[in-house]
Amino acid sequence: MNPKYKYEHQLLPYKIIKSATEGDVDAVYAVLKHYDGYIETLSKRKMYDEFGQEHYCVDETLKRRLQTKLLIKTLNFKIDS
Repeated sequence: MNPKYKYEHQLLPYKIIKSATEGDVDAVYAVLKHYDGYIETLSKRKMYDEFGQEHYCVDETLKRRLQTKLLIKTLNFKIDS
């Protein structure tokens, strides 16, 4: 692990990426699962309750839109073999 970075993230294997671009359902699910935490972080919105307390909630509509965009970009991604 590089001491400059706090966390080291695992990369998706090439085999899964290639299968996902070819439309393999399990590989596409693996890609979506890999980016789920990042998408959820991007989808958080600040909400206020009736007492003025601040809460963060996941905007499910935004989350689905981001997942759809990732899915479209994954399926349109071209890999030169």
